[in-house]
Amino acid sequence: MRFVDVKNDVAFRKIFGNEKKTYILISFLNAVLKLEGSQIIKEIKFINPYLLPRIQGEKASIIDVKAEDMAGRQFIIEMQLADAKGFDKRVQYYTCRDYSMQIKRGEEYDLLKPTFFIGILDFSFFESENYLSHHIILNGETYEHKLKDIQFTFIELEKFNKQLTQLDNLIDKWIFFIKNSDDLDIIPDDIDDKGLIQAYQDAEKFRWTKDELIEYDNFWIAVQDARGRLELAEERGEARGEAKGIEKGDRSRVIKVVTNCLENNMNKELIAQIVDLPLGEVKKMIEEIIKPE
Repeated sequence: MRFVDVKNDVAFRKIFGNEKKTYILISFLNAVLKLEGSQIIKEIKFINPYLLPRIQGEKASIIDVKAEDMAGRQFIIEMQLADAKGFDKRVQYYTCRDYSMQIKRGEEYDLLKPTFFIGILDFSFFESENYLSHHIILNGETYEHKLKDIQFTFIELEKFNKQLTQLDNLIDKWIFFIKNSDDLDIIPDDIDDKGLIQAYQDAEKFRWTKDELIEYDNFWIAVQDARGRLELAEERGEARGEAKGIEKGDRSRVIKVVTNCLENNMNKELIAQIVDLPLGEVKKMIEEIIKPE
């Protein structure tokens, strides 16, 4: 494995957030956002991705890469490995917040510049089969696109199944790199874009320091730990759900089974095994069944 996995947050920030090689991010943004003519990004500067709340009660946000071009347009780029509750709302929340934070109270709204969110998702999120989708604000009846300042672009890696010989354009080549970098041994021959070539080179493991590789590995350890905690919580939740199900809905059915067992002269221990409940719980049910009227 010659290259790191670009989906790793450490790798993603190292490659796309390199202030000395801004042409990497410029190439990616121009390709994915399909910018042409006067809209093409020529220069860019990075902005601190760690945003603290402006007022009490607001949430802080940490994004992977945030940048601004010379026209003042903002670009928020995030790598998301797994779906999470409220993901769609979180994306809209801090995209809109970044948009509004361009001006201070009392300043003219004309100072606000467009804000673009680009989400790279390692899971399927939308119903469409397209791996690249653009989301804009349209008039619900006429589809007029008058509100242009906030836009969202999503790349769903699970839906991208093209092989090297099927890459039709620079967009395909960028997405192929992000999805498959850790499975490749060489830089593909047909790459002629300066930014993408440099991205491949920066993803080569032998160019990384020992400390960078340790940080890279630590990220995967943290991801695995988080998954383990989630799986444990789900197991505990299922166990609690089963207990509540017996208390609320299934108890009458279980009591009927216990009653039939008693009528067939089965002992308490055997009944507990049949209904898969603790012996103490079965004893309480038996007391209810045989108590005098």
